[in-house]
Amino acid sequence: MIISIANQKGGVGKTTTAINLSSGLALSGYKTLLIDMDPQANASISFIDIYSLKYNIYNVIVDRIQAEDVIVKTDYKNLEILPSRLSLSNAERMLLGQIDEFYRLKDSLKSISDKYDYVIIDNPPTLGVLTINSLVAATHLLIPIQASYFALEGTDDLLLTVRQVKNRYNQNLEILGVVVTMFDNRTIIARDAYEQVKARFKEKVFRTIITKSVRLEESPAYRECVMIYAPRSSGAQQYSRLTKEVISYEKGAS
Repeated sequence: MIISIANQKGGVGKTTTAINLSSGLALSGYKTLLIDMDPQANASISFIDIYSLKYNIYNVIVDRIQAEDVIVKTDYKNLEILPSRLSLSNAERMLLGQIDEFYRLKDSLKSISDKYDYVIIDNPPTLGVLTINSLVAATHLLIPIQASYFALEGTDDLLLTVRQVKNRYNQNLEILGVVVTMFDNRTIIARDAYEQVKARFKEKVFRTIITKSVRLEESPAYRECVMIYAPRSSGAQQYSRLTKEVISYEKGAS
């Protein structure tokens, strides 16, 4: 499975989900590659020292350097990362008008995807060339949605983009599911938002809900996923359950 984690809204838990889902899969014994397609590089910084690297994902999709020459091992046995840097923000300008501008990531993964059980892609909070590259390369889309008053704002644009990508570039793309994040059961707004998400996406909503958690916010600073940093925390338990749901989905599909 190549899972693109996308939502053009910022601050909804995309990177947190990418970090902890990829780690959860690796800790479960699955060979996993995390691809950081966000120029902010927060997913990369959470695992490695990006400033010591010679190459990053920009060089793969713009300069066509082989992905295997850029992939970096993490401290987790089964987890590797294709890192990002701020230079990736120039990629959209460099790729604009190229005949294969939306296929660069997919083409770069052809020689390596069979080496991994799962590929997880973290995306920027936009629906630009980088995110479309991710959707074209992916087999599945996972959508994090924050349990807030504006929970569903922008989802129609995202789903329209997904339909267009599916129709024009990647007919195999499927929505894996929607995960509700930053949930606070004490507030009426959060509970109402959750019901709105369920009404909109129905059976595509994961059973696991990710609640607000200090440990989730702290763990990247220590270059650890929440399951290692605070294994007894609510965030660790919830992302472990989400990981199991993703694994169960694939086993059911196969």
